Amino acid sequence: MSDTFAKKLIVKSTAFNEGGMIPKEYTCDGENVSPDLSWKGASAGVKSYAILVVDPDIPIPKFLIPEWVHWVVYNIPPKTTSIPRAFQKDLSSAPSAEQGMTSYKKPGYKGPCPPFGTHRYIFKVYALDIMLEIKPDKATKKTILKAIDGHVVAYGELMGKYKRRK
Repeated sequence: MSDTFAKKLIVKSTAFNEGGMIPKEYTCDGENVSPDLSWKGASAGVKSYAILVVDPDIPIPKFLIPEWVHWVVYNIPPKTTSIPRAFQKDLSSAPSAEQGMTSYKKPGYKGPCPPFGTHRYIFKVYALDIMLEIKPDKATKKTILKAIDGHVVAYGELMGKYKRRK
C-alpha cells in the first residue's frame, strides 16, 4: 500500500490490551462476537472507516495465503470513533456500515480459532477519504486493500493473541 505517510490512529479495546490475550467470549470457543474497538487520531476529511481482522500465523505457506481474514467491515460512518461489542452481529446495528467476505467465505465476524498454538490477531482500522463502492459479496481483504490504496488518511492497529484450551 502506498499510504506510508498516513496519520497514526490509536486503536484500543476494553476487552484486551495491545499484545494481550483475547478473552474466550470473542472466539470460536465462546460467544464468537466482536470485541468493542475505539480509535482516535483521524483528521478532518475522513469519509469512512474500514476494519480488517487478520491472523498472520495460519499454518498455510505464506505464498498461498498470507493471512486468514476473520472480519471485513467498511463504509463505517466518518463521525464514528468506536464500535460496540458484538458490532453488527445481527447485521442491522449500524445499517450504514457493510460487512465483506472473510476467509470463511461468509460475511460477519468470525473470532479467533487457531488449530494449535498461540496465534496473533490484528485489528486494523483505516480512516479513508472515500466511501467504498464495493458490493458486500465482492468485498474481500484483497478488493478492500486495492480500493483504499492512495485513500488512507490515518491507520492504526491493535494486536491480541489467543490459544485454545484443549
